[in-house]
Order: sequence, then structure tokens, then C-alpha cells
Amino acid sequence: MELQQIFELFHLPLSARPGKAKSERLDSRVSALEKYLLICAFVVAAVGAANDICSRRIPNWLTYGGLVAALAVRCAAWGWPGLKTGFFGVLLAGGLFYILFLLGGMGGGDAKLMAAVGAWAGSAQALAILIAAAIAGGVLAIAYMVFNRRMCQTLRNTLELVRHHVTSGPRRHPSLNIREPNSTRVPYGLAIAMGTLYCASNAFWWR
Repeated sequence: MELQQIFELFHLPLSARPGKAKSERLDSRVSALEKYLLICAFVVAAVGAANDICSRRIPNWLTYGGLVAALAVRCAAWGWPGLKTGFFGVLLAGGLFYILFLLGGMGGGDAKLMAAVGAWAGSAQALAILIAAAIAGGVLAIAYMVFNRRMCQTLRNTLELVRHHVTSGPRRHPSLNIREPNSTRVPYGLAIAMGTLYCASNAFWWR
């Protein structure tokens, strides 16, 4: 008699199957470890944010080191599936920021920091961190505009950027870009840290 028939004979629920119970325990351990990897992602983001605020730079040793360490941990824990998840996190989180970097709207350090955070968070959390960081970045940008009394100027610059990209395509604006010395730069490393903290807190407190 097959195992399926035996369980049906004794009216045992599907959750009582040994194979399913073992799989559920494994999934639980994987989920628990993923939560702690989010903590690692926040630590990397927080150190990057502190450097971004203090020196306006995010060091390569943090971004590259954090990315390599994340992929190594994922490979050691889950092998190729874990490594693949980390790579997808890098491509999703870092790829979008790299496009913004090419357009002149984001610093290279911010893009590398987001890639390192995506490696730790994996593909399952990378999109959520991106959204949370974008919201935090928007709030910081509004706060900077109000504090520096540049609301009208920022709106004019935004309209000019839209006009430029509509007429010239995905080319960097000659004057309105992050590399201009007179441009007001929001420390986006702080926004990345805030978004990562939100997702890590949500994973621990609400799941």
C-alpha cells in the first residue's frame, strides 16, 4: 500500500506527513536565516549612511566587501540556489540604481551600496527595500528643499530634466547632474539605510 493511501486510511491530515513536516522545518530555518541576513544588510547600509553623511563618500571596502561577503554566506548556507538569489538581489537593487547613476541622478557609491544591500537581502526582499528607500529618499529630498528654501528652484530643475530626457533620451544633463559641484546632494545612503531598517523590522515583528 502506498504512503498516500495509508494516510488517507487513517484520516491523517496532510500536515502529518513526515516529508511535509521535514520540509516545513527546513523552510522555517531558511526563513529565520533570511531575517538575520536582513540585519546584515542593515548594518552595511547603516555604515554606508554614516560615511555618506560625514564625508559624502561611501567607501569601496564597504560596498565591494559587503557584496562578496553576502554572496559567500549565501553560497555556504544554500549552495547554488542561495548564490542565485543573491545575484538576483544585486541585479534588481544595484541595476536600477546603476541606471540612475548613468543618468546623473545618483552617485556611484549609492549604486554600489544598494547592490551590496541587495546581495544580503536577496531577490525576495530587494524590491521591498527599493520601494522603502525610494519613499525615504523622497521624504529626505522634500526636507532638504524646505530647509534650504529651494522648493521653486528644485521644481524648475525637475521640469528641465523631464524636458531634457524627453528630447534627448537617456543622456546625462550637461549641468543638472550629481557631479556638478554646486548641486544640492541628498545623502541617499541614509535613505537606503532607512528603507533596509523598515524591511528588517517588518520581517522580525510582523511575520
